Amino acid sequence: MDWTIEEGYGIPIGTHCYMRYPKEVSLGCFTLHLSPFTRKQLYRRLQQAYASGALRLVKRIHALLALAEDMSVQEVAAMLGLGEQTVRDYRNLFLLKHLASLTYKRPPGRPSKLTKAQRRERAALIKAGPPAAGSPSGCWHTPMMQDLIQSRFGVSYHPHSLATLLHNLSFSSQKARFVSDHLNEAKRLEWRRWKWPRIVRQARQRKALLLCGDEASFAQWGSLSYPWAPKGEQPAVPTSGKRRGYKVFGLID
Repeated sequence: MDWTIEEGYGIPIGTHCYMRYPKEVSLGCFTLHLSPFTRKQLYRRLQQAYASGALRLVKRIHALLALAEDMSVQEVAAMLGLGEQTVRDYRNLFLLKHLASLTYKRPPGRPSKLTKAQRRERAALIKAGPPAAGSPSGCWHTPMMQDLIQSRFGVSYHPHSLATLLHNLSFSSQKARFVSDHLNEAKRLEWRRWKWPRIVRQARQRKALLLCGDEASFAQWGSLSYPWAPKGEQPAVPTSGKRRGYKVFGLID
């Protein structure tokens, strides 16, 4: 922002002031005048405030615009339902900080029940899954996590509050998927890279018909639910591979 220096005081360009008593400088004596550019910026911020539903900011900008229309502090306060000192504070901060005075800081809120180290440990426990915490279940649910936090840290959370905390820790409610815990991924990769290409070569050399078979299974067990897990990481539920279901076998060449 560019500044001019008058009477030893820095005033933002586009905002002018007149002092009723030149020898006694006071922010309470300033009359607000806006340049066309500053007025345009205020109207733009006002539209944004209306669009976002920021009522406090809407009233603040309206107060500044009304003061620039030569309305008194008392008149502006009565029109907008504000205190007179609040209107003066809006004007004085605008004179000092210009458009930067229109920014509100988010309130800190209630202190966390857990320390930073405990929050990191809680996130690690949830990410590791219920079996790692000694639970027979394969998916996290809010009551289970309530019990975990209560037993581990001695802190009780309401289910709604716990859901908000999990979202803030980058967890989300996702549908789980079944994975086999008896398969060896390293051996599968080795088969695809080395054994399968050798089988294809041998079939071509012998002009043999190479058939690929697979089966479809119609599961006869319950469906998976939506447990909590880190965002972008679908939860996996380990299974033994021994489940009842209807099997259909087929071959293709």
